[in-house]
Amino acid sequence: MNLIKRTIFAASLCALAGTASAEAVSLSKLGGLTGGTLGMTAVYRADLSTLSLGTIQSIGITDSSAGLGGAVGQFSGFDLDAIKLSTTFCADAACAASAAGLSLFDFLGGTLFTPGGQRPPAEAQLFGTGAGGTTVNDAMATLGLFDGESTTAIPGAFGFLSMGDNGSINFNLAAAVSTAGLYLYIGEVGDNGEVAASSVVVRQNTVPEPGSLALAGLALLGLAAARRRRA
Repeated sequence: MNLIKRTIFAASLCALAGTASAEAVSLSKLGGLTGGTLGMTAVYRADLSTLSLGTIQSIGITDSSAGLGGAVGQFSGFDLDAIKLSTTFCADAACAASAAGLSLFDFLGGTLFTPGGQRPPAEAQLFGTGAGGTTVNDAMATLGLFDGESTTAIPGAFGFLSMGDNGSINFNLAAAVSTAGLYLYIGEVGDNGEVAASSVVVRQNTVPEPGSLALAGLALLGLAAARRRRA
Protein backbone atom coordinates (compact mmCIF):
# COMPACT_ATOMS: atom_id res chain seq x y z
CA MET A 1 0.00 0.00 0.00
CA ASN A 2 1.59 3.33 -1.06
CA LEU A 3 1.75 6.42 1.16
CA ILE A 4 -1.33 8.10 -0.34
CA LYS A 5 -3.47 4.97 0.11
CA ARG A 6 -2.20 4.44 3.67
CA THR A 7 -3.04 8.03 4.52
CA ILE A 8 -6.51 7.75 3.02
CA PHE A 9 -7.15 4.44 4.81
CA ALA A 10 -6.11 5.99 8.12
CA ALA A 11 -8.40 8.92 7.41
CA SER A 12 -11.30 6.56 6.72
CA LEU A 13 -10.72 4.88 10.07
CA CYS A 14 -10.82 8.22 11.81
CA ALA A 15 -13.92 9.28 9.92
CA LEU A 16 -15.81 6.14 10.94
CA ALA A 17 -14.53 5.74 14.47
CA GLY A 18 -14.40 9.43 15.31
CA THR A 19 -12.12 10.72 18.06
CA ALA A 20 -13.76 8.75 20.86
CA SER A 21 -11.52 7.33 23.56
CA ALA A 22 -10.72 3.79 24.55
CA GLU A 23 -9.22 2.34 27.70
CA ALA A 24 -7.78 -1.02 28.66
CA VAL A 25 -9.43 -2.59 31.69
CA SER A 26 -7.88 -4.25 34.71
CA LEU A 27 -9.31 -7.67 35.55
CA SER A 28 -9.61 -9.36 38.94
CA LYS A 29 -10.21 -13.09 39.23
CA LEU A 30 -13.21 -14.03 41.37
CA GLY A 31 -13.41 -16.94 43.78
CA GLY A 32 -14.88 -20.28 42.75
CA LEU A 33 -15.93 -21.61 39.37
CA THR A 34 -19.15 -21.75 37.36
CA GLY A 35 -20.37 -23.09 34.00
CA GLY A 36 -22.40 -26.05 32.79
CA THR A 37 -22.53 -29.63 34.03
CA LEU A 38 -18.76 -29.79 33.49
CA GLY A 39 -18.37 -26.37 35.09
CA MET A 40 -14.77 -25.14 35.11
CA THR A 41 -15.34 -21.52 34.09
CA ALA A 42 -13.25 -18.92 35.89
CA VAL A 43 -14.80 -15.45 36.02
CA TYR A 44 -12.93 -12.15 35.91
CA ARG A 45 -14.35 -8.78 36.98
CA ALA A 46 -13.50 -5.25 35.87
CA ASP A 47 -14.79 -2.19 37.73
CA LEU A 48 -15.58 0.18 34.86
CA SER A 49 -16.45 3.06 37.19
CA THR A 50 -12.71 3.58 37.73
CA LEU A 51 -12.26 4.56 34.07
CA SER A 52 -12.29 8.12 32.78
CA LEU A 53 -14.55 7.45 29.78
CA GLY A 54 -17.92 8.18 31.39
CA THR A 55 -19.78 6.04 28.85
CA ILE A 56 -18.96 3.02 26.69
CA GLN A 57 -20.51 1.56 23.55
CA SER A 58 -18.20 -1.29 22.59
CA ILE A 59 -15.96 -3.91 24.19
CA GLY A 60 -13.02 -5.69 22.58
CA ILE A 61 -11.13 -8.82 23.61
CA THR A 62 -7.89 -9.93 21.95
CA ASP A 63 -6.15 -13.21 22.71
CA SER A 64 -2.53 -12.59 23.62
CA SER A 65 -1.66 -15.84 25.35
CA ALA A 66 1.21 -16.51 22.92
CA GLY A 67 0.12 -20.11 22.40
CA LEU A 68 0.30 -20.95 26.10
CA GLY A 69 -2.49 -22.72 27.98
CA GLY A 70 -5.65 -24.19 26.56
CA ALA A 71 -5.92 -26.90 23.95
CA VAL A 72 -5.05 -27.38 20.26
CA GLY A 73 -6.90 -27.42 16.95
CA GLN A 74 -10.40 -25.96 17.05
CA PHE A 75 -10.03 -25.23 20.78
CA SER A 76 -6.93 -23.04 20.42
CA GLY A 77 -6.68 -19.66 22.12
CA PHE A 78 -8.81 -18.00 24.76
CA ASP A 79 -12.11 -19.84 25.32
CA LEU A 80 -14.83 -17.27 26.08
CA ASP A 81 -17.77 -18.70 28.02
CA ALA A 82 -19.74 -15.47 28.47
CA ILE A 83 -19.56 -11.70 28.78
CA LYS A 84 -21.84 -9.60 30.97
CA LEU A 85 -22.32 -5.98 32.03
CA SER A 86 -24.03 -5.57 35.38
CA THR A 87 -24.53 -3.05 38.17
CA THR A 88 -24.23 -5.91 40.68
CA PHE A 89 -20.91 -6.31 42.48
CA CYS A 90 -19.88 -9.96 42.75
CA ALA A 91 -17.02 -11.52 44.67
CA ASP A 92 -17.41 -15.06 43.30
CA ALA A 93 -18.12 -16.81 40.02
CA ALA A 94 -21.53 -18.15 41.03
CA CYS A 95 -22.77 -14.64 41.81
CA ALA A 96 -21.49 -13.32 38.47
CA ALA A 97 -23.29 -16.12 36.61
CA SER A 98 -26.63 -15.36 38.27
CA ALA A 99 -26.41 -11.56 38.50
CA ALA A 100 -28.82 -9.58 36.33
CA GLY A 101 -27.06 -8.30 33.22
CA LEU A 102 -27.91 -5.23 31.16
CA SER A 103 -29.66 -6.02 27.86
CA LEU A 104 -27.07 -4.32 25.67
CA PHE A 105 -25.48 -7.18 23.71
CA ASP A 106 -26.58 -8.22 20.23
CA PHE A 107 -24.66 -11.47 19.81
CA LEU A 108 -26.04 -12.00 16.30
CA GLY A 109 -25.76 -8.58 14.65
CA GLY A 110 -23.46 -6.61 16.91
CA THR A 111 -20.50 -8.97 17.22
CA LEU A 112 -17.40 -8.72 15.00
CA PHE A 113 -15.07 -11.74 15.18
CA THR A 114 -11.60 -12.19 13.71
CA PRO A 115 -10.43 -15.78 14.25
CA GLY A 116 -6.90 -16.43 15.41
CA GLY A 117 -4.58 -19.26 14.45
CA GLN A 118 -4.89 -22.88 15.46
CA ARG A 119 -2.20 -24.98 17.07
CA PRO A 120 -1.54 -28.22 15.14
CA PRO A 121 -3.39 -30.30 14.23
CA ALA A 122 -5.56 -27.56 12.70
CA GLU A 123 -9.21 -28.20 11.88
CA ALA A 124 -11.66 -26.54 9.49
CA GLN A 125 -12.66 -23.78 11.93
CA LEU A 126 -12.55 -22.81 15.59
CA PHE A 127 -15.10 -24.14 18.05
CA GLY A 128 -18.25 -22.07 18.46
CA THR A 129 -17.91 -20.28 15.13
CA GLY A 130 -20.49 -20.03 12.38
CA ALA A 131 -20.27 -20.97 8.71
CA GLY A 132 -16.84 -20.12 7.34
CA GLY A 133 -15.37 -19.67 10.81
CA THR A 134 -15.50 -15.86 10.79
CA THR A 135 -18.71 -15.37 12.77
CA VAL A 136 -20.04 -16.55 16.12
CA ASN A 137 -22.51 -19.44 16.22
CA ASP A 138 -24.80 -18.03 18.92
CA ALA A 139 -26.67 -21.32 19.26
CA MET A 140 -23.42 -23.07 20.18
CA ALA A 141 -21.36 -20.35 21.85
CA THR A 142 -24.25 -18.80 23.92
CA LEU A 143 -22.08 -15.89 25.05
CA GLY A 144 -24.88 -14.40 27.13
CA LEU A 145 -24.83 -17.33 29.57
CA PHE A 146 -22.18 -18.78 31.86
CA ASP A 147 -22.94 -22.33 30.72
CA GLY A 148 -19.71 -23.57 29.18
CA GLU A 149 -19.06 -27.31 29.26
CA SER A 150 -15.36 -27.54 30.04
CA THR A 151 -14.35 -30.34 27.69
CA THR A 152 -12.84 -30.81 24.24
CA ALA A 153 -14.93 -33.93 23.63
CA ILE A 154 -17.27 -33.91 20.62
CA PRO A 155 -20.11 -34.32 21.42
CA GLY A 156 -19.87 -32.70 24.82
CA ALA A 157 -18.26 -29.29 24.35
CA PHE A 158 -20.86 -26.51 24.41
CA GLY A 159 -21.54 -22.93 25.40
CA PHE A 160 -18.29 -21.16 24.49
CA LEU A 161 -16.19 -19.66 21.71
CA SER A 162 -12.55 -20.56 21.08
CA MET A 163 -10.91 -17.41 19.70
CA GLY A 164 -7.67 -18.94 18.39
CA ASP A 165 -4.18 -17.60 19.07
CA ASN A 166 -4.25 -13.81 18.61
CA GLY A 167 -7.93 -13.86 17.65
CA SER A 168 -10.13 -10.90 18.52
CA ILE A 169 -13.80 -10.20 19.13
CA ASN A 170 -15.64 -6.88 19.41
CA PHE A 171 -19.08 -6.34 20.87
CA ASN A 172 -21.01 -3.25 19.76
CA LEU A 173 -23.57 -2.42 22.43
CA ALA A 174 -27.16 -1.50 21.57
CA ALA A 175 -26.70 1.89 23.23
CA ALA A 176 -24.10 3.89 25.11
CA VAL A 177 -24.10 3.06 28.82
CA SER A 178 -22.71 4.99 31.78
CA THR A 179 -19.72 3.44 33.51
CA ALA A 180 -20.91 4.67 36.93
CA GLY A 181 -21.40 1.62 39.14
CA LEU A 182 -20.86 -0.69 36.16
CA TYR A 183 -19.02 -4.00 36.24
CA LEU A 184 -17.78 -6.17 33.38
CA TYR A 185 -17.69 -9.96 33.88
CA ILE A 186 -15.88 -12.34 31.52
CA GLY A 187 -15.87 -16.14 31.78
CA GLU A 188 -12.87 -18.25 30.77
CA VAL A 189 -13.51 -21.95 30.18
CA GLY A 190 -11.06 -24.38 31.77
CA ASP A 191 -9.60 -22.01 34.39
CA ASN A 192 -6.12 -22.14 32.88
CA GLY A 193 -5.36 -18.41 33.09
CA GLU A 194 -5.76 -17.51 29.43
CA VAL A 195 -7.98 -14.49 30.14
CA ALA A 196 -5.25 -13.02 32.32
CA ALA A 197 -3.06 -12.94 29.20
CA SER A 198 -5.74 -11.38 27.03
CA SER A 199 -6.20 -7.72 26.21
CA VAL A 200 -9.63 -6.26 27.08
CA VAL A 201 -10.56 -2.74 26.04
CA VAL A 202 -13.73 -0.65 26.30
CA ARG A 203 -14.54 2.23 23.97
CA GLN A 204 -16.89 5.20 23.77
CA ASN A 205 -17.59 4.44 20.10
CA THR A 206 -18.81 1.42 18.17
CA VAL A 207 -16.47 -0.58 15.93
CA PRO A 208 -17.32 -0.30 12.21
CA GLU A 209 -17.73 -3.43 10.13
CA PRO A 210 -14.93 -4.14 7.60
CA GLY A 211 -17.31 -3.49 4.70
CA SER A 212 -18.02 0.00 6.00
CA LEU A 213 -14.30 0.73 6.18
CA ALA A 214 -13.81 -0.44 2.61
CA LEU A 215 -16.62 1.79 1.32
CA ALA A 216 -15.28 4.78 3.20
CA GLY A 217 -11.80 4.14 1.81
CA LEU A 218 -13.13 3.97 -1.76
CA ALA A 219 -15.06 7.19 -1.28
CA LEU A 220 -11.97 8.98 0.01
CA LEU A 221 -9.88 7.59 -2.85
CA GLY A 222 -12.43 8.95 -5.32
CA LEU A 223 -12.37 12.34 -3.62
CA ALA A 224 -8.58 12.44 -3.76
CA ALA A 225 -8.59 11.52 -7.47
CA ALA A 226 -11.13 14.27 -8.23
CA ARG A 227 -8.99 16.82 -6.42
CA ARG A 228 -5.90 15.76 -8.40
CA ARG A 229 -7.78 16.15 -11.67
CA ARG A 230 -8.94 19.64 -10.71
CA ALA A 231 -5.39 20.56 -9.73
